[in-house]
Amino acid sequence: MINIASPIIGESEKQLIAEVLESKILASGKYVEKFEGLFANYCRTKFAVASSNGTTALHSALLSCGVKEGDKVAVTAFSFIATANSILYCRAKPVFVDIDPKTFNMDLDALEQTLKKEKNIKAVILVHLYGLMSDMDKISALRDKYGFKLIEDCAQAHGAQYKNTRAGSVGDASAFSFYATKNLMTGEGGMILTNNSKTDKLLRQITNHGRDGHSSFAVLGYNYRMTNLAAAIGIAQLSSLEERTDKRNENAKKYYENLNGLDFLTLPEVPVDFRHVFHQYTLRVKASLREDFMNHLKDNEIGCGIYYDTVMYKQPVYRKLGYKNGLCPQAEKAAKEVVSIPIHPSLSQKDIDKVIEAIRGFKK
Repeated sequence: MINIASPIIGESEKQLIAEVLESKILASGKYVEKFEGLFANYCRTKFAVASSNGTTALHSALLSCGVKEGDKVAVTAFSFIATANSILYCRAKPVFVDIDPKTFNMDLDALEQTLKKEKNIKAVILVHLYGLMSDMDKISALRDKYGFKLIEDCAQAHGAQYKNTRAGSVGDASAFSFYATKNLMTGEGGMILTNNSKTDKLLRQITNHGRDGHSSFAVLGYNYRMTNLAAAIGIAQLSSLEERTDKRNENAKKYYENLNGLDFLTLPEVPVDFRHVFHQYTLRVKASLREDFMNHLKDNEIGCGIYYDTVMYKQPVYRKLGYKNGLCPQAEKAAKEVVSIPIHPSLSQKDIDKVIEAIRGFKK
């Protein structure tokens, strides 16, 4: 079976984990501090604050930007549920925005229309879905014009670039996930980035019980800390991230060369000036064919997945809050058509050939 994801754990990870175990300091410590510094440098930001996972990173990022009860936060309709849930954690209101059908990212023209219609939007969460960044020039211009706080959700975009800008380096705060299947993983873990020293200080308080000194607690905080064990894995993973990203792009190139022109599917788009890191290689397949297509892949022992099979506001928890069908038609259409196929760096040439052969052999 060719799996949809395959985490890589090498000798470097094992050696650093052994060092942490030998130190007997398993909770947050010098390995977390080192990982924070290395990751901030990699993403080209001034500060990085480690957290326990990507969801706590998002929640912390929103809190550090002052999002509070009753505020409105614009967010894509098409992402993992944690993106919108983090807004609810702040007792704020998600305002869902449609996507660009070619990139799957938030339609920034639709965002501007939302900003004109919905007054007093406090913040925007911009998701770089599947590993492709959004247009950062355009979102920065909108931020300057409308004055909202910008949070980048980079859970799938480690190392992605727009021109010379790295994912996570533009937002007032940015959140990463290091879940086990991510391009850079620590099993569970997250990171919040910022270029503002006051935001950095606040984030360190939020993620550590609100602590301001040994026995002083200045704000309402949480236990969102990363462990040294997770950080050790992250340090090792970061050292090979570029190599593994290059392998993802090599795999994607082979798909583009061999799957282009099939009339029943659309390949993912990579616009000029963008570096896609292909957390997922996501096809669009006609809705009437998707189930048969996926069964065909599974019959050929090829893993595949749907990310995501519904928009967030159709989930039961959001239905209860009064959200209705039809808010974001492009996102709803995409949810019926997307299929992700294996792209991870563990794939061999034989694996890639097998995936290509199976897709080309699909009978409508």
